[in-house]
Amino acid sequence: MAFQRSRTIRNLYHCAGIREYSHRLGGFRSYCSTVISEPEIRCQSIISSLHKSQNALLMHSAIKMSSTMAAELSIFLCNTRWMSTQAKAPPKAQQMGAVKVSLLSPGIIYEPYGPREQISFLQRWFTRSGWRRTKEDIILELKSAYAIAKLRKSGYSKQKFYKEALDLYKEINTLLANGDKTSLRKSVTENMFSALKNEIKQRETVWSRVYWELIEPVIKIRTLRARLIGVDRNDLNKVFIQLTLEFLTKQKFEAYDSRGAVVAGDKNKEVLVRDIWVFEKSLFHPGAYWRLCGRIST
Repeated sequence: MAFQRSRTIRNLYHCAGIREYSHRLGGFRSYCSTVISEPEIRCQSIISSLHKSQNALLMHSAIKMSSTMAAELSIFLCNTRWMSTQAKAPPKAQQMGAVKVSLLSPGIIYEPYGPREQISFLQRWFTRSGWRRTKEDIILELKSAYAIAKLRKSGYSKQKFYKEALDLYKEINTLLANGDKTSLRKSVTENMFSALKNEIKQRETVWSRVYWELIEPVIKIRTLRARLIGVDRNDLNKVFIQLTLEFLTKQKFEAYDSRGAVVAGDKNKEVLVRDIWVFEKSLFHPGAYWRLCGRIST
């Protein structure tokens, strides 16, 4: 009986077109596993584990849940491309027209990353709220997978991007420490430049000079989220991509007043720092390059 129910659930997934969509994602399953650290839906594993259990009530609940999730997931997959790419540009950008929009940043962080609250196995699989949470986690994972799949078509390499992102991380932090607003402008988006310029201005009222150093190699860099922002409903290729990265590094910091006295930090001590930065790039503008578009508080 359990084997027949497992085959029925598998047929639901085949009817929903998941095989076709999985072929489109190709080799991105390994990448997605770093974005969402929650267990994936695997109906066969659930049925197998429940078959070993002697509790018939739990088996009935799991089968009912799997059928419901299969139906809901098939509805989502039919609209994944639209949900992943559709996002409105700021009103001013829309009024300027498609040609000029290609030169701008959307000016927002689309769906900013936030840590997900941990839930127990029983709550996830045997409660309605757990099923909804599982569905949301799958949607978040698929959005990131689709964004990376589209990015790879433009020659994206994770290792190459991580190196470029780390170079930007060092460069921007060094420019901030030196108060170099002119050089900083080309490495960040317009909105981010305004925020950093104000940050430098406020800091200079307290500290006259800052020493900053990054200890290499860094401890960890990982991708937390990937999102596409469409600017033209009639052309899904006109999109910006945003990648949210976590940097776990050791740094040295020291601040001085106008007389050169140390007022904060100690450059002889290494400090563990965790930063979450969002990098952005246009996928339709020739010569586009990665820039910092936001920082997320940790």
